[in-house]
Amino acid sequence: MTGELSREQLREAMRAILNLSGGFGIERSATGKFNETYFVEGGGLERPVVVRVAPPEDRATMLFYEHRMMRQEPRLHALLREGTSMPVPEVLYFEEENELLGRDVIVMERLLGSPNGGGTSAVQRELGKRLREVHDRVRAEGGGYGYLGEHAPMEAQSTWGEAFCVMWELLLQDIGRCEGASEEELEHWHDLAFRHRSCFDHFEEPASLLHMDIWAENILVDEGGQLSGLVDWDRALWGDVEIEFAVLDYCGVSTPAFWEGYGLERRLDREAQIRRVFYLLYEVLKYIVIRIARQDNRPGADRYRAMAGELITSLE
Repeated sequence: MTGELSREQLREAMRAILNLSGGFGIERSATGKFNETYFVEGGGLERPVVVRVAPPEDRATMLFYEHRMMRQEPRLHALLREGTSMPVPEVLYFEEENELLGRDVIVMERLLGSPNGGGTSAVQRELGKRLREVHDRVRAEGGGYGYLGEHAPMEAQSTWGEAFCVMWELLLQDIGRCEGASEEELEHWHDLAFRHRSCFDHFEEPASLLHMDIWAENILVDEGGQLSGLVDWDRALWGDVEIEFAVLDYCGVSTPAFWEGYGLERRLDREAQIRRVFYLLYEVLKYIVIRIARQDNRPGADRYRAMAGELITSLE
């Protein structure tokens, strides 16, 4: 994302937000591509913290659900810490549009460990076990499906099928806005979802909390080789666990050890296979917007369009 903050801005803001005194260290995290993430320690802090600063409010560079998505994290972290054993950091501070930075800012405890892609089979097994706990225990309060967070990118829907169709259309609008596909392609993708609409009516349980971004950089493992954190819940969605499974497939997390820990066999009927293709498409198509709107990389976007075409061929 553009508009990176200066060192002086950061130091002034950190001193004010964290009430720091004396010298303190700020280190830019090598991970994280949407927000700016920093490790801060010293200056009277009792423990090191992670500071994440949202990007500038340029909606033209964002997917529909990314705008102000940090705003849902404090509540989600509280729900996870209260209702599950999933290791997530405590949120110490959150502010919308900080006066010194002009952006949303969140401060969290720094968990032990570093990202290593999931580590051993034991880590993958533990991740599966903890994620199953999240899916089973953290359900949408008061009903509703979709992106239900404080960033409000869509209205809550009464069924998962309705929610997914709204999400699909909003994603196609993002692609159309950046001219990432022709009108004929967009119309075809719209009709494709409409024709298979009934496949998404299978899920009638209260919506599960879904992380939707579980990949190497968001899985923390400590020096003892134990799972120590799952971070970056800002893309979280409330809905059908099968769409989370598709992201796990795409990101290479869907291993035998993970499924042993998760303890549930996936559905393999025809409608489940159709849903999996759509859920993979939802993951793949977003990169058309990211490559064009954020990176000005149309050849890269074309590769994702080709990948989407292969998935659609398998569907048809």
